[in-house]
Amino acid sequence: MSAATADTSFRKSFSKRQIVLAVICVVVLIAMGLNTRIVATGSGPAATGQFSQEAYGKKEFPKVQKKISERAGSAAELAAAIAKDKDAAVKKYGVPSDIAPLMSVKFSGVVGEGDSGVFDVAVKGLPKDLKIRLQTGPAILGTTLRDAAGGIKFGDFENQIQYQNAAAGINNAMKKLVLSGLDRDHLKGKTVQVVGAFQLINPNNWLVTPVELKVGS
Repeated sequence: MSAATADTSFRKSFSKRQIVLAVICVVVLIAMGLNTRIVATGSGPAATGQFSQEAYGKKEFPKVQKKISERAGSAAELAAAIAKDKDAAVKKYGVPSDIAPLMSVKFSGVVGEGDSGVFDVAVKGLPKDLKIRLQTGPAILGTTLRDAAGGIKFGDFENQIQYQNAAAGINNAMKKLVLSGLDRDHLKGKTVQVVGAFQLINPNNWLVTPVELKVGS
């Protein structure tokens, strides 16, 4: 092979390698573009740098309250439905969850003993082994209200912290609108009317977070 032929062959081989490398670079750039999430400033409830726990809770709680209130069944009705057919009860009164379904309930009962703002409530017409407890604050724990409404998903948020803060924001908005001015020190013995939600972890022990609460005599 002459030197000229060898040089021509080398240049052709080098040119092919350049083309292959260029194609690979284009493919990589396209893949990167497809996997890049573009968030417009101010778009969505949890846009980067724009999420406000307080504002989110204030905006979303009325929607949460409405959904839970519309779905709620009386405690006696709900207990009977769960005992008869749990799946059917969840479909009618609740929202499915990976851990346990979230159920919406309404009841009237007499407040009993309390501890750290969580009170027993005696409700007529329930099985003797069913215990209802009511969260009244000042600390409202958990994500029950966020999850019981349905439709609020992790994918709506930038990260787990924002998702948790959304639940806290809803809880705080509920406290301002529903529990503000509640006299917990003199709640025992009072009759309360409640609409709220609980997670059905133990069918005989419902820890209810309210979205509506009226205190009578």
